[in-house]
Amino acid sequence: MPRLIRTPTRTPTRTPLRTAIRTLAALSALAALGLTGGCSSGAPSGAGEASDIGDATEKAAGEAVRPASGSPFWVDPASPAARQINAWEREGRGGDAELLRRIADRPVALWPAGDDPVPTIEKATKAAGRQDRTAVFVAYNIPHRDCGQHSAGGAQDSAAYLDWVDAFARAVGDSDAVVVLEPDAVAHVVDGCTPGEYHAERERLLGEAIDRLKRQPNTKVYLDAGNPAWIDDPGKLVEPLRRAGVARADGFSLNVSNFQTDATTKSYGLRLSDALGGKHFVVDTSRNGNGPLNGDRGTAWCNPPGRALGTPPTTDTGEPALDAYLWIKRPGESDGECRGGPAAGRWWPDYALGLARNSGA
Repeated sequence: MPRLIRTPTRTPTRTPLRTAIRTLAALSALAALGLTGGCSSGAPSGAGEASDIGDATEKAAGEAVRPASGSPFWVDPASPAARQINAWEREGRGGDAELLRRIADRPVALWPAGDDPVPTIEKATKAAGRQDRTAVFVAYNIPHRDCGQHSAGGAQDSAAYLDWVDAFARAVGDSDAVVVLEPDAVAHVVDGCTPGEYHAERERLLGEAIDRLKRQPNTKVYLDAGNPAWIDDPGKLVEPLRRAGVARADGFSLNVSNFQTDATTKSYGLRLSDALGGKHFVVDTSRNGNGPLNGDRGTAWCNPPGRALGTPPTTDTGEPALDAYLWIKRPGESDGECRGGPAAGRWWPDYALGLARNSGA
């Protein structure tokens, strides 16, 4: 594990996520009382299949799914895990259904897919708003995405991408939201998997995406920075992150779709934070309960067996620069067609059940 490097004091560059969420929750409570007016060794897998939160979410309105962890984030009542529970209960698999509640009862990020992210975002923010909770999203549509690997794709060109981001931001509106911006995009610049002729364009697009999303008054944006097993030296990320506009974001994200432990990722994140002048960060803990799979780094990230759910989503991290542990990768959705899995982002109930069973809580 890298040695922890910290400065004696930290000066936050923006309001910490946990503070903003608690402030908004307090104001909501007062209002209710009438008192206030790839080619990488650890590449993230890819976009989760967009949850069908339409009719089911509307039916669940008023039936708030409260996170088991007591976090401030919204739980999708129509997630793949929730739908699987219903199916297994009908089939008489009550024990397996109960285990899967370890996923279904926790807030997990939505990855709006396709050319139109608006319906998914609007339905989620509307549902979250009714519960005074914060929706978590992943914006994952950068051109030349995943450099031709399991999650290849993305917007056709720069203009299409900026239109997509604009639609994404308009759909969020004034709602409370956290957006994790473009998993793997910066790290693939650093490791060279994304061809050099696209680097400048990518960094410009990421900066413009940050600026557009930050025009929404209650949106927190975290630019992705890979994971400790991918770019070993966090110093290599500093200049690319700066060129991509991280100074104008609320921070950076780590460990998306990966399995590095909380301790390893926090240590790495603090080193990178120090190098970026105290920038805050969030960590994906969705599947890191048993840490990474030992063995070849080139395959350990893709549907590794024996993994477990990690720390439930929370803003109570015990570290001022670490704004939240989040479940960014949707547990139970495949990393790609490896180890018998379906395509990247597709729901895989057997893998989900294994994660839940192995978590032991």
